[in-house]
Amino acid sequence: MSQTPDSCLDTWMGRVALAEAMIPVIGRLHREKNVVITIHGRSLINKSATAILKAHRFARRVGKAELPVEDTFPLLGILADLDLGPAVIDIGQLHQKFAVSGGELGLEAFLLLELAELAGTRDVGARAGTDVVLYGFGRIGRLVARLLIEAAGTGQGLRLRAIVVRRGAVNDLAKRASLLRRDSIHGPFQGTITVDAEDSTITANGVRIHVIYSDDPATVDYTAYGIHDALVVDNTGRWRDAEGLSQHLKSKGVRRVLLTAPGSGDLKDIVFGINHRTIRDSDTIVSAASCTTNAIAPVLKVINDRFGVVHGHVETVHSFTNDQNLTDNFHKGDRRGRSAALNMVLTETGAARAVAKALPELRGKLTGSSIRVPTADVSLVILNLTLQDATTKDEVNAHLRETSLQPELREQIDYIDSPEAVSTDFIGSRRTGSVDGLATVSHGKNLVLYVWYDNEFGYSCQVIRVMEQMAGITLPSVPVLEQVSELEALTV
Repeated sequence: MSQTPDSCLDTWMGRVALAEAMIPVIGRLHREKNVVITIHGRSLINKSATAILKAHRFARRVGKAELPVEDTFPLLGILADLDLGPAVIDIGQLHQKFAVSGGELGLEAFLLLELAELAGTRDVGARAGTDVVLYGFGRIGRLVARLLIEAAGTGQGLRLRAIVVRRGAVNDLAKRASLLRRDSIHGPFQGTITVDAEDSTITANGVRIHVIYSDDPATVDYTAYGIHDALVVDNTGRWRDAEGLSQHLKSKGVRRVLLTAPGSGDLKDIVFGINHRTIRDSDTIVSAASCTTNAIAPVLKVINDRFGVVHGHVETVHSFTNDQNLTDNFHKGDRRGRSAALNMVLTETGAARAVAKALPELRGKLTGSSIRVPTADVSLVILNLTLQDATTKDEVNAHLRETSLQPELREQIDYIDSPEAVSTDFIGSRRTGSVDGLATVSHGKNLVLYVWYDNEFGYSCQVIRVMEQMAGITLPSVPVLEQVSELEALTV
């Protein structure tokens, strides 16, 4: 018998009440124990009651049924009472595993058994965290800053300590803070921001950030600001090779450098989820590749591993960037001097070639080009591939959908099959690419895939994951899957 309107609303409000009661428990676990609560990879940190219920509904894509908040609420209560060490705990997978077990042990006994290795480890291996300096504070720099502040937690992970910029005006500090506070694309900063002009600092949600003015990356004394063994994230794009970026290593207090652009020469281009495990302690300078490379490499790997890629062409329909002119004016690059707001601009992209750094098996197999279009964010890449093995649209889509739900690449690949999806739907997506299943075209060995990606925010999430890999910040995962970086868990 179907519910009446009143009973349907009563049921919903009851579930909202349980989700609201979960919020402070999830917050305490994160702040006090460095425990990140997720549901099938979706973080519940800093989420509203409705967002928590939405994550419960997402579980139907994995377990074929919506996850009952009536079941996860008592589970979370038991976790809160345990003396746990830092970890990523997936209550969706725990619930699923408990259901499969038949519940013979009882929920508390089951959880004690599953979490046995975390019990009593709260203060074991505690660390002070890794200092982070953002060199440059443009589009990517500010989004990375937001993500770092969002996940500050116990301070044992990545700690944003400073940004370095060139002074642009007398009221430069206030303008930098305002750009962090307000964003035309990604909306307002979630929290509070204060400015101390005398100390030249910005404090955002309790995170105190020194604003350092410098034109020379080799002469900043970070130790004067209490910063040591820092990871410098160069967002300027001014230097792309080891020689130029090594200037950062001459400054006191710097240990490693990450470039948020494709690297030149022998610099490692890292796409998290694909080749992040190739980072060694001896790699003092690393590149996080480009937004497009990060969007296509995971999908290409999945397709190549399953069907084999003989060759292909990568066509990117890319939102305009600050590199272009708003109105027609001189530009050293071909066509980019024409108005970005009025034109589709055919230009080049190195993403197809750059993929080979992360996936050497595709070296020489891909070509690429790009069309810049008059939208501010979210791009679409079209992969036109010739395969070794013939396949069908349904087979390809089923494989990509299943991959998007598995731990190995679920932070990178999403899958959608909505007939109404458009570019703005993907603003703020924390995945690097969302496969549009309805747009897939397959005919024998010829395959065309359409992948949406937020070229700003999704890429920034990948940058964060690479940063944590470089810093060696990992958390055990329960149920046991693999080591997970703290901020990686928060940015899924």
